[in-house]
Amino acid sequence: MPDRSLPRRVAERLRTVLFWAHLVCGVSVGLLVLLMSVTGVLLTYQRQITAWADTRHLEAGPPAPGAERLGVEALLERVQEQDPARPTSVRWHADAARPVEIAYGREKTLFVSGYTGEVLGSGSAGVRKFFRTVVAWHRWLGAEGEAERKAARSLTGAANLGFLFLVVSGVYLWWPRRWTRSALRNVTLFRRGLTPKARDFNWHNVLGFWSALPLAVVVASGVVISYPWASDLVYRSVGEAPPPRRAPGGGGGAPKAEDALAVAGLDALAARAEVQVGGWRSITLALEPGSEPVSFNIDRGTGGEPQKRAQLVLEREDGGVAKWEPFAATSRGRQLRSVLRFAHTGEVAGLAGQTLAGLISAAAAVLVWTGLALAWRRLRSWRGRTARPANATQERGVARVA
Repeated sequence: MPDRSLPRRVAERLRTVLFWAHLVCGVSVGLLVLLMSVTGVLLTYQRQITAWADTRHLEAGPPAPGAERLGVEALLERVQEQDPARPTSVRWHADAARPVEIAYGREKTLFVSGYTGEVLGSGSAGVRKFFRTVVAWHRWLGAEGEAERKAARSLTGAANLGFLFLVVSGVYLWWPRRWTRSALRNVTLFRRGLTPKARDFNWHNVLGFWSALPLAVVVASGVVISYPWASDLVYRSVGEAPPPRRAPGGGGGAPKAEDALAVAGLDALAARAEVQVGGWRSITLALEPGSEPVSFNIDRGTGGEPQKRAQLVLEREDGGVAKWEPFAATSRGRQLRSVLRFAHTGEVAGLAGQTLAGLISAAAAVLVWTGLALAWRRLRSWRGRTARPANATQERGVARVA
């Protein structure tokens, strides 16, 4: 007769191997994951908090009932009278009370009245500095130099990969050996009146169960962001070739001072962009020198919902459409990669998604803390067990001598 206990022994052996791999991996990457989880909580509403801090004291609404906004051409001319630096983009909102944002690369953004062209401010330096610091710790452990950041990013990437293994293996380890009501209640519901060890075990299992699926999405998307091979795998998973990568340091440089900003004809093109799609909330115009086609990014969402964004490129000379690319027109690989990028922060699902991502980050911090606490107690228990036989041997030797 076949040995029916063999599958059970194999399952128990696999469970043992996975448990120790889970424990060793958790101890190895635990502190890094804890840091990324805590900073992830702090970054939950970064976009909304920054926007509020930047504009809370600015009076950008119409100065009088029925006042009309300036066209892009006049607006840029008035801004350059106050700040001669060459801007790289201008962004305006459907909300008439919000200021226009004139960007100068990533270094500076001016907030301008869309009705008078007056520069109202340059944003909240304190809030922006706080989030830059938090992002730096979240991505590259606060490192500043390029080489240091590259090394730190390899550590955070490895921690993301290790955390993904912890999430997947944790689901297997969580799975009750026997499906009884009591066993299920112990690993799915919080319990009171437990000892510290039992409480940590309970919290670790309950939070691991309820957060497993969204946590897997957040962590897996972090792996995709961290590793080029993981990003390429997203495209290959839907049968597409990954797009070529940009050369390090190539493109995206600040415009040269001698590059003249061509504003003629932008009013008509901006008006054309505004009627391209209904329900837009913001439009960003990339400012290029010369007679290059003019690119508009039209956003119907909050800024972090790629499925609500589209790109419109118009010929400068006649306003003809050189390119119209809504989200649905992009390839499946690009769609999936864009969704995963903003799934990491939850923004792909709007404010609700951000809130969920923040809660999941908080749960991840508790998971790490309770996991490390359980590992520490296991180590102390093991050391106590190994110390007892040695002490007993010494006592027996002393007794024989006596």
